[in-house]
Amino acid sequence: MQFGLTETQQVMKNSAREFFSAECPIAEVRRLMDTPTAADAALWRKMAHQGWTGIVFDEEYGGLGLGLVEMAVALEEMGRALLPGPYLSTVLLAGIAIDASGNPAQKRKYLSRIAMGEAHATLALVEASARWDPDAVQLDAQPTPAGFALTGRKMFVPDAAAADFLVCAARRGPDLGLFIVPRDARGLTVSPLPAIDETRKLYQVAFDNVPVAEEDVLAIGDSARAALDRALAVATVALAAEMVGGMQRVMEIAVEYAKARKQFGKPIGQFQAVQHLCADMLLLTESSRSAAYYAAWALQDRAPGADVAVSIAKAYASDAYREVGNRGIQVQGGMGFTWENNVHLYYKRAKASELMFGDATYHRERIARLAIDRPTDNL
Repeated sequence: MQFGLTETQQVMKNSAREFFSAECPIAEVRRLMDTPTAADAALWRKMAHQGWTGIVFDEEYGGLGLGLVEMAVALEEMGRALLPGPYLSTVLLAGIAIDASGNPAQKRKYLSRIAMGEAHATLALVEASARWDPDAVQLDAQPTPAGFALTGRKMFVPDAAAADFLVCAARRGPDLGLFIVPRDARGLTVSPLPAIDETRKLYQVAFDNVPVAEEDVLAIGDSARAALDRALAVATVALAAEMVGGMQRVMEIAVEYAKARKQFGKPIGQFQAVQHLCADMLLLTESSRSAAYYAAWALQDRAPGADVAVSIAKAYASDAYREVGNRGIQVQGGMGFTWENNVHLYYKRAKASELMFGDATYHRERIARLAIDRPTDNL
């Protein structure tokens, strides 16, 4: 892989930072936190105009046809801005699942709408077990003359109330299946759940014999599992990159404060204890960045051990973002805990992101399983 961004990728990074700084300042983040869905139609249209909603999809379906490293570049800047709303769930969960499993007609009908910024979507996967592992899916899909009927309950579904449709994982007997369900489908009930991070809303979704037409069945069996694995891998790398952006901003806020705040007649940044905290934040941020970008490259090029790289990136970033948040608050002392201070918003995002797609313990266990099941020369 190339160490460092190309000139084109650096231009994209600078453009993304300028865009999100202008269109999604922290005051706007706070405003959207207080809305029911944390989604803003005007901001979404502007993001679509910039091409962010179609960044990884083929031009045939309205996308830009770029790679996962470019995706990581964009997500890092979104994380730095603490972007609220359904981007991750729409583009990198539902969108990738459809891209990996849908036929051309399904992609034209659903993926094109996502890529062009005309629809929101999400992936309904997690159930009462709270496990992100597809093997935990128990939602029942019963065949009917017209297609299928879904019955059961999904938990912690991100941005479900803002979605125009859901990609739902369910079981047809022993086989895993992926189904597209409109949010206004008969028998579908969406209920909000309390969440530590109000920039990314979570919901319970109940299915009471919800009908699914045959043309909205994306995949069943091995192809459904492969598509779901791909969507989770891409979204996990994207989340790790987003976490890097959040760490970067917390570090910047802490350093700015350390330069300005004075004690005993000099800035607190001159005290060794504060310098150690800032140095720790830099180390954790840069290490997370390296892991996230390597995982994006490995997944993009389908390099041997890409799945291990994904779990390494998520495990490290899960711990690192939380610790960077801790140190950022420590630098600012009591000010770091106040509602007016912005660091606590990043800390809450850090904790929510730590759990999303599996925490560090989950991914370390996954790495161990992969190491046991695979020859070491492929890791």
